[in-house]
Amino acid sequence: MLADQLKNIIKGDVSITEQDLLKYSHDASIFEVKPEVIVYPKDTEDVKHLVKWVGEHKSEQPSLSLTARSAGTDMSGGPLNDSIVLDFMKYFNHVLEVGNDYAVTEPGVYYRDFEKATLAKGLLLPSYPASREICAMGGIVANNSGGEKSLSYGKTEKYVEELKVVLSDGNEYVFHALAPEQLEAKKSQPDLEGQIYRDMYALIETNYDVIQKAKPNVSKNSAGYYLWNILNKEQGTFDLTKLIVGSQGTLGLVTKIKLKLIKPKPVSKLLVMFMKDLAPLGDLVNEVMKFKPESFETYDDQTLKLALRFLPALIKSMKGSALSLFFKFLPEAEMVLTGGLPKLVLLAEFTGDSESEVDDKLKSAQEAVKAKFDVSTHITKDAEEAEKYWTIRRESFALLRKHVGNEHTAPFVDDVIVHVDQLPSFLPKLNDLVKQYKGLTYTIAGHAGDANFHVIPLMDFHSEENRRAIPELSEKVYDLVISMHGSITAEHNDGLIRTPYLEKMYGPQITALFKQTKDIFDPQNIFNPRKKVNADMPYAMAHIQKE
Repeated sequence: MLADQLKNIIKGDVSITEQDLLKYSHDASIFEVKPEVIVYPKDTEDVKHLVKWVGEHKSEQPSLSLTARSAGTDMSGGPLNDSIVLDFMKYFNHVLEVGNDYAVTEPGVYYRDFEKATLAKGLLLPSYPASREICAMGGIVANNSGGEKSLSYGKTEKYVEELKVVLSDGNEYVFHALAPEQLEAKKSQPDLEGQIYRDMYALIETNYDVIQKAKPNVSKNSAGYYLWNILNKEQGTFDLTKLIVGSQGTLGLVTKIKLKLIKPKPVSKLLVMFMKDLAPLGDLVNEVMKFKPESFETYDDQTLKLALRFLPALIKSMKGSALSLFFKFLPEAEMVLTGGLPKLVLLAEFTGDSESEVDDKLKSAQEAVKAKFDVSTHITKDAEEAEKYWTIRRESFALLRKHVGNEHTAPFVDDVIVHVDQLPSFLPKLNDLVKQYKGLTYTIAGHAGDANFHVIPLMDFHSEENRRAIPELSEKVYDLVISMHGSITAEHNDGLIRTPYLEKMYGPQITALFKQTKDIFDPQNIFNPRKKVNADMPYAMAHIQKE
């Protein structure tokens, strides 16, 4: 029996209880994939033994694989698989060091705990996602996460300085940016690491122009392998962390992460804008962007209605007095009762080193918006008031997951990105596509400053009609996004749900290079199969949840 065999080679724990197998059959996606066994590796030696064991037994048991999992908040089916799932949360859960401008962490650390440790030294990882309270560091790196501050600070790929990774030979290697002489030394090594550097350098150098041309021309992208980021000819560096970040555990198992940090601005306030007409959205976003907000978020009327419908649960997730927080939502409740609900609520966050600096920015931005657009505006007075708007934005998906009865959140076209000036035409076209499916309710939230939107439909998965709609609607939405030279996923990555569409986005030549990359790192397909390459649409569709 597989579980018994694994117990003999590691110090950590192994589970095949129905309760655990059910838990690890799900993440935050539409899928259910039951693993054969759950392993909780105790240390790096356990991880190395597992990889070596699977490599040795793969030929007689081709279905064997290893899939890393941290907090299980992924929305693409990334940590789901039917063989061995490795939970890094139980033992790999330590922040190892916080320096003057960096931190070293294990992958199973909750972001909320990581942030407490960094803020204690006045530092922040600004690429945290909206799921910041429940996600973990391994997933942030595996998905190349981004969030509300990515508008100003960029995504996780920008902050990863070094990774320790167990590769397919069962050995742990350190990856960081290499100068030319360091690269040559790596290429001369007779081991797997040397082979990877030789082969990856040849792949990048031979196909350099076509790879650079394929780089999505949008501010954020999580689709495919980031081949265009590895070789920086201007800086003279070759950095495979740029490839491993966002690879969803398909190239190796990350055991340690070193991240660069920033010093956040001490003062923050919001300019809140309520739009009843989407037509001027693109112009409005461009106008506000002139004043350089640190974050620029949005959510729609459906999200606001949901927040008010489940107000007690929302208030519970906020800090402070429940009664005072309740009264802070009265203006929004009045909007619903009077029919004055906006189509979109936009939150532009301005930060600085002093109150006066931030107030000057807010006043200038508010005056410019009022002069050109027929929108209501409001400037938050304090952090507690701002928290109300942030909580609605951050908790919108969690509220949907917990309170929709027989329907399920169905994040399958949930992370598209286009260009800001395309918003006035893109959003109506997107709405028209979704409205073709009668009775399909959905919310829209996202990052207005990046034109990155999370579209979350609600579905009854018992309905065969709804299940058929998933690939049909995906195809239509992705055709629209690609026609606008956008990306099918800005933050949430490919997983089971979007890997089948990568060739549509990149074409056969680039997807063939993705496959070569996977083969260079993982020739036996040990790590997280069916993600990034070797897409299996029938497998994905067969594993949509039924309950």
